[in-house]
Amino acid sequence: MKILVVDDESKIREMIRKYAQYEGYDVSEAKDGMEAVEKCASSNYDLIVMDVMMPNLDGFSACKEIKKMKDIPVIMLTALGEEYDKIHGFDLGIDDYVVKPFSPKELMMRIQAILKRTKSQSEMAEVFTQEGLKVDFTAHIVEIDGEKVSLSPKEFDLLEYMIRNQGIALTREKLLQKVWGYDFFGDDRTLDTHIKLLRKNIGPYAKFIVTLRGVGYRFEKAD
Repeated sequence: MKILVVDDESKIREMIRKYAQYEGYDVSEAKDGMEAVEKCASSNYDLIVMDVMMPNLDGFSACKEIKKMKDIPVIMLTALGEEYDKIHGFDLGIDDYVVKPFSPKELMMRIQAILKRTKSQSEMAEVFTQEGLKVDFTAHIVEIDGEKVSLSPKEFDLLEYMIRNQGIALTREKLLQKVWGYDFFGDDRTLDTHIKLLRKNIGPYAKFIVTLRGVGYRFEKAD
């Protein structure tokens, strides 16, 4: 597993590298956001640990640029701890936050948890089956009790993203960001309308799409 550590403080990079290498990770370093974007353009990483406040290009801006190229999990390091920063970060697709000063052991545990989750998602079969619902991600085919149903491209993308993140509470913002993209300027009604249509099309298996009041939705795992 390859990790990119991005921080303008060499001592912090060195400390994270030491612990991460001890855990068996292959570690690369970048001293600012610009260098991080360049490294991600030329190399593949399984996870990025990135500081927020850096010269040349801050962590948020670097994350936004990297996410345009590749969907790499990101843990942000912040000394601010302000709610606005966390909300802004989650809107950009950041997976977790660690507030400075932090425990290296805690950071390693968070890295391990995120990598375990992303690995299980990537290893998920390209054909998903749960009760009478069958989804072929490669062929873009959905079957309900053996009968094919027609979904719009956005409905299929929405269903696929929710299935690949089953059991996880997904905010409306996260779903709009991941399915419609960063440049989407609509509102929650667009998502809610597609969820309504999707539920209608998958009939009895609409029960798997659970509404989380005030948060968003979750695709339930079968018992």
